[in-house]
Amino acid sequence: MIVSNRLPVDHVSGEGEDAVWRTSPGGLVAALEPVMRARDGVWIGWPGMADKKVDPFVADGIDLIPVPLSAKEVEEYYEGFSNDTLWPLYHDVISPPSYHREWWDAYQRVNRRFADAALAVAAPNAIVWVHDYQLQLVPKMLRDARPDLIIGFFNHIPFPPYGIYSQLPWRRQIVDGLLGSDVIGFQRVADAGNFARAVRRLYNYETRGNLISVPIDESAEKHGQRHTAVGRRGHPVRTVLARPFPISIDASMFQQLAHDPGIQARAREIREELGNPGTVMLGVDRLDYTKGIRHRMKAFGELLAEGTVTSEDVCLVQVASPSRERVEAYAQLRDEVEITVSRINGDFSQLGHPAIHYLHQGYPREEMVALYLAADVMLVTALRDGMNLVAKEYVASRIDQDGVLVLSEFAGASDELRQALLVNPHDIDGLKGAMLHAIRMPKRDRMRRMRAMRKRVLTHDVQRWSATFLDALVREDHSDPANNLDIPKRVMPAGSYGE
Repeated sequence: MIVSNRLPVDHVSGEGEDAVWRTSPGGLVAALEPVMRARDGVWIGWPGMADKKVDPFVADGIDLIPVPLSAKEVEEYYEGFSNDTLWPLYHDVISPPSYHREWWDAYQRVNRRFADAALAVAAPNAIVWVHDYQLQLVPKMLRDARPDLIIGFFNHIPFPPYGIYSQLPWRRQIVDGLLGSDVIGFQRVADAGNFARAVRRLYNYETRGNLISVPIDESAEKHGQRHTAVGRRGHPVRTVLARPFPISIDASMFQQLAHDPGIQARAREIREELGNPGTVMLGVDRLDYTKGIRHRMKAFGELLAEGTVTSEDVCLVQVASPSRERVEAYAQLRDEVEITVSRINGDFSQLGHPAIHYLHQGYPREEMVALYLAADVMLVTALRDGMNLVAKEYVASRIDQDGVLVLSEFAGASDELRQALLVNPHDIDGLKGAMLHAIRMPKRDRMRRMRAMRKRVLTHDVQRWSATFLDALVREDHSDPANNLDIPKRVMPAGSYGE
């Protein structure tokens, strides 16, 4: 069973039995769809429409169970507590979090609804994999009601250091909710370490490496709790594995798209539409204050002002897909970015050669791969990011072994893609230097770096990620044979996911 904030489909048209749904394009869906079909899987999530009750239905061989949300709950649980409290807090308080008790009440209420939906259909000893920061209370709710369940949780965003996390008024409840899991997955080693420190500070539980000892009473041990043992203090405990499982992409799909002659022709067309500049730099982001869009524009604007580059020679294409525009911080960010684009273009563009091509819209995957092929330099300058899959998408798409990735050291992808030009996006001079290095880098050096990154991305794809997590989840003894990011890929025996 998968429990996530959204179902893996988007509503296209119609209602009831006449409703038309389209599979969501995300990598998580691509990774888990085959497993769900093979193991009689169920996916539980919100269908994306407020104040609409949707009956359970089947899409692409997966049973989908919609969880309804009212418009007020979308405002308070999703836009409020999830995205205006937890999101900025977990991203190092780049924007100030808001703390409202009514948002917390809505968060608890909606998490309970998701948990109840899972409990209503969970078979004995079922595997339940809960995803992301919107549902951090669900594991404990499931554990209390059904100790026989095998419960995993994956946090797709960073987990902050305790000095930041401690600001949250409901810090104990969130940690307690997560500790209902058997396995808690994080993007980076640092995130898992931050969580373990929060557990020690708030509960003084024993931790040993990636294992956390959670005290239980003897009656719970007798009722099917997994991973039970006797702790150092002589009391029965349940061990929770909390460690990094860095997520990835469907690399073979991006590689396949990059080989498509039509997409390659579109890439050449894009460069012609841009005026065939010497260098095309590309940024692809949700319009979010964590992505460092303003920092890269400031650095590029200073290079233009200094005369180091010209709009004839170098252009920046910035795709900024709309995001959470009803949240005030996001609306303010859009205004700031668009003012910056207008100023730079007004000061430095030439006829037929805009300095920045700003695109505030989303694009299908085929168009994105064409953009990746057209771009000489990919700019990923996140101020804080759990992983940033755009960096991996760019690398997977570069079947010509060429191109340069400028990558923030504060994105989880920097742990794996060490051959990128790693930058601190707060250091504008350093960012400018990295841009110039990328523009001027000899082809031999570009190809050497890209080959190494492609090997990493193609080997550690999203299918390997999901298999590795599920393998750790079904281990009875919580043995963790590879406490590092290079976990050997194993083929799981038939039936092992559900038994």
